[in-house]
Amino acid sequence: MDTGNAHDWELWSSSCRLVVTDSTRLEAAAALVDAELARVEQACSRFRPDSELMTLARDEDGSTVLSPLLADLMRAALSAARDSGGAVDPTLGAVLAGLGYDRDIAEVRARESHSPVVVLRPYAGWRSLRLEGRRLQMPPGTQLDLGATAKAVAADRCASLVADRLGTGVLVSLGGDIATAGPTPAGGWQVTVQDLPDDVPQQITLHGGAALATSSSARRTWFQDGRPRHHLVDPSTRLPATGPWRSVTVVAPTCLRANTATTAAMVKGDDALAWLRSTGLPARLVSHSGALVTLGGWPREVAA
Repeated sequence: MDTGNAHDWELWSSSCRLVVTDSTRLEAAAALVDAELARVEQACSRFRPDSELMTLARDEDGSTVLSPLLADLMRAALSAARDSGGAVDPTLGAVLAGLGYDRDIAEVRARESHSPVVVLRPYAGWRSLRLEGRRLQMPPGTQLDLGATAKAVAADRCASLVADRLGTGVLVSLGGDIATAGPTPAGGWQVTVQDLPDDVPQQITLHGGAALATSSSARRTWFQDGRPRHHLVDPSTRLPATGPWRSVTVVAPTCLRANTATTAAMVKGDDALAWLRSTGLPARLVSHSGALVTLGGWPREVAA
């Protein structure tokens, strides 16, 4: 749906939104974003058997040369792993598949009552990967999953692409992973933060170039042999992360950095507050009971 200077659509089982400050640029901006997201999907989708990620061919030494785009996405994933102390790990593909998340979430839910429990095998861990330029070395049998970072990187790339090519201010939201670029509208970008429909929404202002991300254990959920699962896996247990937080939202200079922080905080659980304080990033955490904690100068709510 297009409304004035905004375009809304569904992709990757997520609600997406594109907003531009110059409404005459909306159609061109939407075309640029659609093309870039198609490129990202073709490069790194774990749910497309024909994606580059799922068809990597290795040389005799066990390495493979990535396309420029997949190399950039891989570099971002490794950066997130380093910055999070390994809480965000791109080598969890086989673990997620073993938990039943081996296809689009809508398809996972459709078959969930018939999903068997799979024995989780050891995984290589992000430190086993070595990326030099576009050449990636990884242990045999490693199944990569860039889902924890690729959507955020895509939001950053799309916002920058639209601003650079069309000269308009832009906000790109991919399932709550939000990036902005270019000229800022009067009063800043107005963003509503709300995890679940019953939560009290909070409207905040993002300044130009700022990004925001939310990670939640209440969104991508399913059952496996009667056991509740979600997509945020703790590498130390190879099971969905547990802890006091239902969702974490962070504001950062890039969507990648914001999403790295939110995912890591969900995985770190009881240690999330101390770790987030060490980053200095504004954060908003919601507990399973609905209690709210903010830190790092989280933006005040915009007055009605």
